[in-house]
Amino acid sequence: MGRTSNGGFTLVELTIVITVAALLMALLLPALSYVRGVARGTQCLHNLSQLGYALALYMDDHRGYIPRRGQGKQPLKKIDRASDWFNCLPPLLGSPPFCDMAAEGTTPKEGDASVLICPAARDPGGQYFLPYAMNMYLSPWIRRDPHQADELPRPSLLVFMADSPGPYSATVPSKKPYGVVPRHAGNANLVFVDGHVAAFEGDYLGCGSGDPRRPDVRWHTDTSGINQSPVE
Repeated sequence: MGRTSNGGFTLVELTIVITVAALLMALLLPALSYVRGVARGTQCLHNLSQLGYALALYMDDHRGYIPRRGQGKQPLKKIDRASDWFNCLPPLLGSPPFCDMAAEGTTPKEGDASVLICPAARDPGGQYFLPYAMNMYLSPWIRRDPHQADELPRPSLLVFMADSPGPYSATVPSKKPYGVVPRHAGNANLVFVDGHVAAFEGDYLGCGSGDPRRPDVRWHTDTSGINQSPVE
């Protein structure tokens, strides 16, 4: 069968075109999804790098003291303490304290372009949404004073903050709901006390099982005095 008299396509030709287009879409969509995931992971690392920079500024202004972690194994509810990381670090990056944003109803939401929001994070529900959380062993409120950088034996190996579920302000690799989340193609992003960022496979970190005590990723502070007891 030849072309129609008006120069259009025949039914067979249209079927072939549609089939080829569908095949191309099937091939391109996974690639596009992969590229989108890589971009989200890169933006997440940038956010954590900014939070690491804010930590350096805070320590410089506070004699090396590290911000408080907020609440530990419980979902975040108490947000009115000025020295908790989510209140004292955002102003160093040009944003209000989290407690002020909550009072005004402007806390960042899923998908917002905010240093506090991982672009790959999904809000599981809860009173507050913080998809980054501080190392649960750093500066717990059971200590009279926060941890100080000078007393930490290996700041370049000690995690400061990591990808987390959202309802918590503190995290650690765990099988519990507050555990570190490997949401970037099986990787979790971390920022260390010295400010550098890195991505690690969730299995390597112990996501969903517990901290395996890796030599290059430390969660315990190994400091004297009162510290957070080991968590599961």
